[in-house]
Amino acid sequence: MNLTPEDADPSENRAAARNVAAAPNRVTFDRLELNRILNLYGRMVADGEWRDYSIDFLRDRAVFSVFRRASEVPLYRIEKDPRLARKQGMYSVISATGLILRRGHELERVLLAIAPKPALV
Repeated sequence: MNLTPEDADPSENRAAARNVAAAPNRVTFDRLELNRILNLYGRMVADGEWRDYSIDFLRDRAVFSVFRRASEVPLYRIEKDPRLARKQGMYSVISATGLILRRGHELERVLLAIAPKPALV
């Protein structure tokens, strides 16, 4: 039995179209970047400084926001903006007031702006 396009299930066509429309190009953090960010987040949670986070994958940038409490504005935003990769660097750390604390090409160096300094004992 041969199926012509008229005999095909129309829901299959809509499902295929929906999958294409649901996956527009978005900027995301890769596994290594998330590992580094969550490593810092875990240390700060253990110190009692941070309590919550959110991740937003937008069309032009990816944002990892850190909160002291869930009902507040974020203390810091770690942003990845590929449009700035050749200029100032695609990674930046932004404070709650909107001040850019550090921007650069390497995530490790940018995260040093908010990483806790080792205490002498």
